[in-house]
Amino acid sequence: MKQGYLTLETGEVFEGVLIGAEKDSLGEVVFNTSMTGYQEIITDPSYAGQIITFCYPIIGNYGINAIDDESISPALSGVIIGDLCETPSHYQSINKFSEKLKQAGVPGIAGVDTRLLVKTIRSRGTVKGYLSHTKKANLPTTAKQEFWVEKVSTKKTQFFKNNGHHVVLIDFGYKKSILNALLEEGCAVTIVPYNTPFEKIKVMNPDGVLLSNGPGDPMELKKWFPEIKKVSQQFPTLGICLGHQLIALAYGAKTEKLAYGHRGGNHPVKELTTGKVKITAQNHGYVVVDESIDESVFAVTYRNVNDQSIEGLKHQSNPIQTVQFHPEAHPGPSDTEYILKDFVKQLASLGETVYAAR
Repeated sequence: MKQGYLTLETGEVFEGVLIGAEKDSLGEVVFNTSMTGYQEIITDPSYAGQIITFCYPIIGNYGINAIDDESISPALSGVIIGDLCETPSHYQSINKFSEKLKQAGVPGIAGVDTRLLVKTIRSRGTVKGYLSHTKKANLPTTAKQEFWVEKVSTKKTQFFKNNGHHVVLIDFGYKKSILNALLEEGCAVTIVPYNTPFEKIKVMNPDGVLLSNGPGDPMELKKWFPEIKKVSQQFPTLGICLGHQLIALAYGAKTEKLAYGHRGGNHPVKELTTGKVKITAQNHGYVVVDESIDESVFAVTYRNVNDQSIEGLKHQSNPIQTVQFHPEAHPGPSDTEYILKDFVKQLASLGETVYAAR
C-alpha cells in the first residue's frame, strides 16, 4: 500500500495509506456515525461527490455481500477510514472492502486519525478535501459545480410489476431499499427520471407518488418545483430526505445548509403527535428552515431531538407527507418503517376519493 494524504481546503493534512482505486479525488468531506452498514453507505447515491469518513474505527470486518448494494455502482468521490480489515469473516461475504472500492473506481485512505478528522469537520464545518499520494498546498478547483442528481438518476423509465397499488417513484438518487420496501407491500412501482414532468406522470395514473432521496443542494432543482407541486396536488405523495426538502420548497419554504450534516443510523427524532422518540437513519446536509413553513399549509410532524430541526411535514388538507430521515432504514434501525407501510395503507383507504386539489 502506498502512503497517501487527505488535504482539507482549510489547510489540515491527514496521513494514511491509499486503498481502492489508484487516482486522486476532490470532494466534500463528511462523516457518518453508523456502527454497521458500510456497504449500504458507500453505495447510497446521496453521497455522490462526497468523501465519506467512517467514525466507527474498523471497516471491512464482515466483508462485502451480493445483496446489500443500494445502487448499481457507488457515486461517492472517496472513503476515509481508521482501521481496514482485510480478512473479513461472514458467511455471506464474497469480497473485501478494499477490493469493492477498487472495482468501483473509488479511491480511499486508511490509517487516518478519523476521530481528529471528525472533530476538525465539526469545528470548521463541512469542507472540501483532496485525496492524493502527495500533499497539496492548494486544492484543485473544478470548472463548474456538478449537478449530482442528474448523474445518479435513472435515464429511462423502469416498471416493476406487482398486484397492488401503483406507485410512481421519482428518482433523484433513490436507494434500492426504498424500492424493495414498496415491492414488499405489494405495490407495482414505476421509476421515472428526476425531470419527468407532471403530464407524463398523470398519464401513468398512479395511486401515489414517492419523491426519493438524493444528493446535493435541493435548490439546484428549482426549475422543477412547479412540476413537483402539481404532482403532489394531484396524487397522494410521500417525500423522503431530498424529496422532503423539494416538497417544502415547492410550497414556498426555504432550505439551508447544516454546518456538518446529519449522517448515521443513530439520530433521535421525536414524533410530535405521540411524543415518542424514534432512532432513525439519516444522510443529508440541508434542512427546511423552520420560519419558512406556512403553518396553514403544513404541520410539522417530526423534530430532531438534538438540534430541533424539522424532520417531517404533513399537509393540512391533502394527503401529502414528508420525512427527512430514511424510513426504510438500510442501514439503520427499523423504528420508522411504519411510515412506508402507512403510506401504502393510505392509498388503499383513499381509493377513488377525489380531494380538493383534483
